Amino acid sequence: MNNVFLLLGSNLGDRNLLLEQAMRYIEEDIGQVVKKSSVYETQSWGKTDEPDYLNRVVEIQTALPAQAILQKIFAIEQTMGRKRDEKWGSRIIDIDILFYNSAIINEPGLHVPHPELHKRRFTLEPLAEIAPDFIHPVFKKNNSQLKNELNDSLIVKKV
Repeated sequence: MNNVFLLLGSNLGDRNLLLEQAMRYIEEDIGQVVKKSSVYETQSWGKTDEPDYLNRVVEIQTALPAQAILQKIFAIEQTMGRKRDEKWGSRIIDIDILFYNSAIINEPGLHVPHPELHKRRFTLEPLAEIAPDFIHPVFKKNNSQLKNELNDSLIVKKV
């Protein structure tokens, strides 16, 4: 089995309901959720005039390879009504692969660990909550260390 960490986010509609719905789809189509973080409310990142996000990290166990997970994520996002109109624009649901075991994957359209996770408080707060000692395979630091070294001053708070 593969341990995979996913970041879920939503800033449109009933954000809590959409995060729950995404987790159900993940369990049906990808693998069992074995841990989930608290839900965090986060100021919009990248495009700061958008509504606030709700974010959560889930750890799943799956037999699927990373590329298959990515395709299933795209299908879930599309089923839920995700539109990819503009970079960092508002979205009903966003699901990112943060880690796939301790693998380093650089393929077209798939980069794991997520190349920006070490810069984003909205990712590291929930990630460090459920996997504080997990070692980032590139930086060789655990999630708590990465969170403590952040320069990101974005407001991220538990809901």
